[in-house]
Amino acid sequence: MLAQGLSLLALSFFAVHATILGKDAVLTIESTNYDFIIVGGGTAGNVVANRLTENPQFNVLLLEAGPSDAGVLEIQIPFLCTHTTPQTAWDWNYTTVPQPGLNGVAIAYPRGHVLGGSSSVNCLVYTRGSRADFDRYAAHTGDDGWSWNNMLPYFKKSERFTQPSDRHNTTGQFDPTVHGFSGLNSVSLPGAATGIDDIFSAAINELGSDFAFTTDTNTGNPLGFGWAQAVIDGPTASRSSSSTGYLAAEFLSRSNLHVLLNAQVSRIFSGSLHDSSDQSLLDAQKEIVLSAGSINTPQILLNSGIGDNATLQGIGIDPVIHLPAVGMNLSDHPIITLSWLVNSSTTYDDFNRNTTILNEEIIKWQTTREGPLANGIAQHIGFVRVPDNSSIFVNTVNPTSGPNSPHFEIFVSNFLLGDTPPDGSYLSISAIMLTPGSNSRGSVSLNASLPGSPPNPFQPPIIDAGLLLSATDVPLMREAVRNILRLASAPAWRGYIMSPANSSQPSYSASDTEIESYIRENSRSAYHVVGTASMSPEGGKVGVTNPDLTLKRVRGVRIVDASVLPYVPAGHTQATVYALAERASDLIKDANVE
Repeated sequence: MLAQGLSLLALSFFAVHATILGKDAVLTIESTNYDFIIVGGGTAGNVVANRLTENPQFNVLLLEAGPSDAGVLEIQIPFLCTHTTPQTAWDWNYTTVPQPGLNGVAIAYPRGHVLGGSSSVNCLVYTRGSRADFDRYAAHTGDDGWSWNNMLPYFKKSERFTQPSDRHNTTGQFDPTVHGFSGLNSVSLPGAATGIDDIFSAAINELGSDFAFTTDTNTGNPLGFGWAQAVIDGPTASRSSSSTGYLAAEFLSRSNLHVLLNAQVSRIFSGSLHDSSDQSLLDAQKEIVLSAGSINTPQILLNSGIGDNATLQGIGIDPVIHLPAVGMNLSDHPIITLSWLVNSSTTYDDFNRNTTILNEEIIKWQTTREGPLANGIAQHIGFVRVPDNSSIFVNTVNPTSGPNSPHFEIFVSNFLLGDTPPDGSYLSISAIMLTPGSNSRGSVSLNASLPGSPPNPFQPPIIDAGLLLSATDVPLMREAVRNILRLASAPAWRGYIMSPANSSQPSYSASDTEIESYIRENSRSAYHVVGTASMSPEGGKVGVTNPDLTLKRVRGVRIVDASVLPYVPAGHTQATVYALAERASDLIKDANVE
């Protein structure tokens, strides 16, 4: 055993039509030594690149495997977020292995393959999770820096809450005391009114109880229903990503920051290696920061010989560091959507099926920065907790992080979320089960097609999402579906909702068995992937990273992305990753003070 850890301060990568961004147009890889090399220009990596280069003494190279996001309307326009994946140039286009919890179906597993990473292709929803999620991270790692009280300043630091594009009065629609107004990640409320706004408000007033209105679901106590917040820059009505914010022109002009696109990293290593015809070597004097995401970070580690020794040997990779947890503990949220045909002419369905109408709206967006395309997929959102005395928990542990944490999220969309039929107007209500049980864990492993022969490091890995495998998962999804049906059955929707969009969709009076069958057949991933390089206590024998995000038993490597989260938070992951990366940047700076 190496008491001080092994130093891994170099990496190999493969560049295809490499593009250099930044003030310095000449990047001589072979002769340049960097203080920090960041692998992955995604949600977290761009934050770290920005914050480290605030110090003019630090020389930073950022490597992104995908292309630039500049000028891509599908990425820029909020409503077109559902057009960015899957099977596009901005997606890794991954597919999982067959999922037993989903009746054996293999599902698409989008990940951002573009500058900005998944923050450039996701559906923009901004939720932080609950206070207890972060207090659980602190308890799990023994580092109080991950607690809610200590992370809230980082949420605020990353955030620039902006006026929505329609400039409506937002009084009572969010709580300004828990938000930041000078950060680099823009957040806003819906920028265009919809035909369901008043109906939804009336519905939750009629139902009350779990559907009670809450001013802001991002206070750390998210229970209740309110206005959705999204990573949209209100004044420009555009997506706010880690690229548009943290790599804006003023930051790219820094002489100590280089960004190399279309450059995929294969592995990290120590010692000297010879160049090959298709790979180059880079050296980092201080740290390598892996920010390649919950799929690609473990893939790089495994290709580097960091993982379970026996497994690596079995596929022809020489083991370097025995860390069996690499690629394990993958945790994700399942999602399900119910839809109805509605009596309306103001839904957004025509934008997804009529290119003429869509192009007219795009021109309006380009010239005025207003209109329905300024909205994302959800205008209204809510979080619900199943009672602690529910029969679901009689023989098993309640999987929430604490007594005020939700079990599921519900959000409402003014169009059919999915394949759009050739005609008709629709309402969609989706539920995300936020608390997968302890058995609902998947993995990322290498694809070794030839036994004994090392896998191609650039070949897609094997991904198991591990969805709906725990005893509480389907029952909690069932309660989420029943809550959707309860919401849609409120008197306020009479005259608006006409009939289910799908005849197989369960009704309000459906049996548990009917609902559970529908769940198995129709649930998919919400793509909130975490856990594959989990942090654990300093010196702990399990896990992959220490509480300061350094790679266990290794010097000079830190992991900064969602893979370090040991549990998936009770919300969409991007807000958490922004805050995590802000804290990680401070940790890196403090550790490298000269």
